[in-house]
Amino acid sequence: MTKTIDYGNLMHRAMRGLILEVLRKVEQDGLPGEHHFFITFDTRHSEAKLADWLHERYPEEMTVVMQHWYDGLAVDDDGFAITLNFGDTPEPLYIPFDAIHTFVDPSVEFGLRFETHDNDDDDEDNEDEDDKTHQDAEVVSLDKWRK
Repeated sequence: MTKTIDYGNLMHRAMRGLILEVLRKVEQDGLPGEHHFFITFDTRHSEAKLADWLHERYPEEMTVVMQHWYDGLAVDDDGFAITLNFGDTPEPLYIPFDAIHTFVDPSVEFGLRFETHDNDDDDEDNEDEDDKTHQDAEVVSLDKWRK
């Protein structure tokens, strides 16, 4: 039994659930109005799928834009598949929710950021964690994506 409540992981699950719900709505009904998304994800994640040339170009992280043209959006409990256009070349991607670093909808000034920090060695209360990372959740500043 753990000695503390892991609010960081609980918050991450809730925020990823929000992204899942938003993408499922878009999967069913399309993007409403001016909504569009900037999604930054870890290309090194074991479940991320992208073309070799994209992985070579973005060996650690990549930001994709879901706006005017996208195809084949398919959302599951662990992530989503989508085909996006890269220089007139449609490329299928699979982005696991656990790989997402930021999710931003600048049309309504909404954003989420998932940060990962290495645990200190003296943090022995989190023995149940699968890996040695600690993640903090926070709302992201949208100034980066303002026009």
